[in-house]
Amino acid sequence: MAISLSCSVVSRISISSTYSFMKANELGYSSVLLKSVNPFRLNCLSTLTTSAAACHSSRKLFNVRATVLQENEDKVIVEESFNPKSFPEKEGKGSSGEPPDDPSSSGLEKLIIKFEQSINIFLTDSVIKILDTLYHDRDYARFFVLETIARVPYFAFMSVLHMYESFGWWRRADYLKVHFAESWNEMHHLLIMEELGGNAWWFDRFLAQHVAIFYYFMTAFMYALSPRMAYHFSECVETHAFETYDKFIKTQGEELKKLPAPTIAVKYYTEGDLYLFDEFQTARLPNSRRPKIENLYDVFMNIRDDEAEHCKTMKACQTHGSIRSPHSYPEDARDDDSGCIVPEADCEGIVDCIKKSVKDSGAKKK
Repeated sequence: MAISLSCSVVSRISISSTYSFMKANELGYSSVLLKSVNPFRLNCLSTLTTSAAACHSSRKLFNVRATVLQENEDKVIVEESFNPKSFPEKEGKGSSGEPPDDPSSSGLEKLIIKFEQSINIFLTDSVIKILDTLYHDRDYARFFVLETIARVPYFAFMSVLHMYESFGWWRRADYLKVHFAESWNEMHHLLIMEELGGNAWWFDRFLAQHVAIFYYFMTAFMYALSPRMAYHFSECVETHAFETYDKFIKTQGEELKKLPAPTIAVKYYTEGDLYLFDEFQTARLPNSRRPKIENLYDVFMNIRDDEAEHCKTMKACQTHGSIRSPHSYPEDARDDDSGCIVPEADCEGIVDCIKKSVKDSGAKKK
């Protein structure tokens, strides 16, 4: 705590806004990224060498993987970095299959993870069968229902995180930021489906909204108990959404190319400040993906790619403390260890905190 406070005081005194601007300009930051540069993180190591060890160990916890857009690249192909399989446990190990081989994980914990994932897969498969029965020949209505439901987990995550913060337990500022950006993205998917007429029938609206209410409380409860399980469930849902859009594009692609893009899609993907559009894509650098919308085919291609980015973020979230906002660090900080991280509580959820409290109290007695 003393090191972090000293680091903050020294950096605030020694760094002027003019110098920060010149430094960022030399590094080649874009105007959008420049607004997010925090001089404290950019120069903390150089102004307070005594905190180097702490900065070095903390910074490595939050590296963000990124894909840089080439000068001659019009679109970033998401499929290259995303495996379009609903449940990769059929293919191999991973967050959606067998528990990862982590030497720090006990045998009991691996069994718990496998049990959590089995429940999630069963629930997701059940919902998919219901949707297939009700919407096998009504694509836009199905998409409307999917998007109404898909944004609910992010509301639940933020609600629980705000509750923790209100109780004074801990803060997850970057998680709140990323989850809000995800909900913002899903909301625009929903607006696009409404403009396409997916909500025309009252039954579809009734079903989607009531399922969403139930889903909210279920996810909030799950997230409070085990964030890892809640994130895995959301990964399963988002993966199904990716597959649904991918199948639709492959079967209806030629027809979609003949239809105009909805106005809301053009505005969201190509106009205004795209800060929030970059924010939910935690595996990419800001400004590395800028869609072109010329027809309805392009719209669905980008919605599908958005779902792939959600999947990658949800998968990463299952590793405790692995997510940082894409705008949290300047570009050069992604490749070095010059950032200082403010320590946060090391609990993943209520159950995890109780377990660690009992363990700590037992260790103190010994």
